[in-house]
Amino acid sequence: MERIDWKQYFIATSFLLSSRSTCTRLAVGATIVRDKRIIAGGYNGSIAGGEHCIDKGCYVVDGHCVRTIHAEMNAILQCAKFGVPTEGAEIYVTHFPCLPCTKSIIQAGIRKIYYAEDYRNNLFALELLKEAGVSVEKVDFDWKHLTNVIAERQREIENKHRESARSSSTDSSSK
Repeated sequence: MERIDWKQYFIATSFLLSSRSTCTRLAVGATIVRDKRIIAGGYNGSIAGGEHCIDKGCYVVDGHCVRTIHAEMNAILQCAKFGVPTEGAEIYVTHFPCLPCTKSIIQAGIRKIYYAEDYRNNLFALELLKEAGVSVEKVDFDWKHLTNVIAERQREIENKHRESARSSSTDSSSK
């Protein structure tokens, strides 16, 4: 039985989180991980209780929607709110972080960024990451492979259930 590797697992989690996004311009998800354990997740959306872009439209100033908080910031703020340290953690993001999120990632002590898709990759952000010793890796995320692994596992589970049901009905009929 095949299992996806850790990078694929955490990037997939970030894509799942992005499905909660309320931004109509770009759906982004972020997963913060320490010691192969998820410590926080976030997606881009409005402040808690605030109006959402999907309901009111984007509030764009200087080319940026100011109604939303980015996925990376939401995940970092979730850690701050609940007292979970981010020092030495990794972050998995669906898209390359913007400059302000990059600065927050560095300040939070996150040591590695994994991302799936390029999106306005800022050269100064890359320079800051290098200076801070934060490594960056693009992950080739394969939805089709993930879907196949999930389908294969489901078939195996269903087959085991059928075999178990057959053997228990054979056991009860032989009594």
